[in-house]
Amino acid sequence: MSVTAVHSLWTTTAAEGIDKIQAPKIEYAQLAPVLIVLGAAVVGILLEAFVPRKGRYYAQLFLSVVALAAAFAAVVALAAGGYGSTKAHLAAMGAIAVDGPALFLQGVILLTSVVAVFTFAERRLDPVSHGARIDSFAAEGASVPGSEGEKAAVKAGFTTTEVFPIMMFAVAGMLVFPAANDLLTLFIALEVFSLPLYLLCALARRKRLMSQEAAVKYFLLGAFSSAFLLFGVALLYGYAGSVSYARIAAVVDGTVGTVDPVLADTMGNDALLLIGGAMILMGLLFKVGAVPFHMWTPDVYQGAPTPVTGFMAAATKVAAFGALLRLLYVVLPGLRWDFRPVMFGVAILTMLFGAVVAITQTDIKRLLAYSSIAHAGFILAGVIAMSDDGISSVLFYLAAYSFVTVGAFAVVTLVRDAGGEATHLSKWAGLGRRSPLVAAVFAVFLLAFAGIPLTSGFSGKFAVFKAAADGGAGALVVVGVISSAIAAFFYIRVIVLMFFSEPKADARRGHAPVSGGAAHRRPDRHPRHRRPGQPRRRRLV
Repeated sequence: MSVTAVHSLWTTTAAEGIDKIQAPKIEYAQLAPVLIVLGAAVVGILLEAFVPRKGRYYAQLFLSVVALAAAFAAVVALAAGGYGSTKAHLAAMGAIAVDGPALFLQGVILLTSVVAVFTFAERRLDPVSHGARIDSFAAEGASVPGSEGEKAAVKAGFTTTEVFPIMMFAVAGMLVFPAANDLLTLFIALEVFSLPLYLLCALARRKRLMSQEAAVKYFLLGAFSSAFLLFGVALLYGYAGSVSYARIAAVVDGTVGTVDPVLADTMGNDALLLIGGAMILMGLLFKVGAVPFHMWTPDVYQGAPTPVTGFMAAATKVAAFGALLRLLYVVLPGLRWDFRPVMFGVAILTMLFGAVVAITQTDIKRLLAYSSIAHAGFILAGVIAMSDDGISSVLFYLAAYSFVTVGAFAVVTLVRDAGGEATHLSKWAGLGRRSPLVAAVFAVFLLAFAGIPLTSGFSGKFAVFKAAADGGAGALVVVGVISSAIAAFFYIRVIVLMFFSEPKADARRGHAPVSGGAAHRRPDRHPRHRRPGQPRRRRLV
């Protein structure tokens, strides 16, 4: 064969191959909210590299707020353009769903993130250190706690402004997570928002060892949950021959059209379907903090910087429940009688465990952590309803809960003593007398958590319980009402502590807690600064 013939054969074969390759079709306009946030995160990284240190804080704050506002405007524009109803469709080659629930959840995540950004940026509560204002994050995240490097960074007035682009990456992953329409996109979105959260949890300015311990726990347990989810994805792919939600649902229902001969041998193996679906559910239940996948929640909530805790507790739960709804209602509706009894038991355990254990807590952040576990159980009651009312009730509950949660943790950052944030409940005694506005706002949030009438929490619980009752889960509603009554006890206890208890002096520091800003130690209350003629205090052991 001549060289010319070989060349002709090669070009002909290549041309035939090129004709069969289809260019991907990406609807950039429908993906604008995600692209805006991702673009801001990338620009934020560049700001860290090229902007002088003194200007990074304001540049990052401005970029983050503008990007989140622009992304929310894009969501509103898509909803106004009919993409939440009549024009709902699949974008990015079927990987992303652009529909009403996805746009609603994305809007809630973005609004919650805007509030969280301002808690990240707070610099007025702590006293000025070495002539510079400081925030809740470590001066230099890479330095060893207590090392000379950390002391030098604190003395130089450094701040970890990288938290803003890291947070934006997390928000971008959360926007994709409830809108994912195939299992690989779901897993990628999970990792995109989980890895930044692992980092943010380790960056507390004070109690750095506790913060790093919380980050390690979150990372290890999160890695296990991601492994379970990925293994479930592999099993479902082996069962259906596809990672697309629609294809898997069609195979489960038996309505699939053409079947590959190799696929026909595995479609009858329900073990792949049941085990794979259970593993994916495990990964999602870990993110929502449901029992028995809740072990990370109290320690991580307590050890992470409080702004990060509020952001995680609000936005992560919204994204995870959105993904859970789409999985159960779109992919596995044909298995409702298989997974519903399991979800029924998980919801009961989650409600009762979160409400009962929260009573024993003495730290306000751990109390709110167990409260979030109980609320995950309440939301699961609406998920189990398996009806349109169940979807709408869960979406409303998520919106109300997210704003109350991020607001509650924002108030926690306001209550301080000389050691920083005063999270022990004894420091909250008498708060209503010292800072009545702070105590009143926190009391409103607690009443909403408790589900007291005329609050958003009451409306949300009523909606999910009604949907569950209409769906035949009356027993679950009874357990939910009992759990709500138990939970109301520790919420009311905190309110009584704030308004009807006397403040207790701190025996170690010799001062009463203060709130609403930086603590100022009274010299006459410290044994090293006695008034002339004042007798020396005896130390009590």
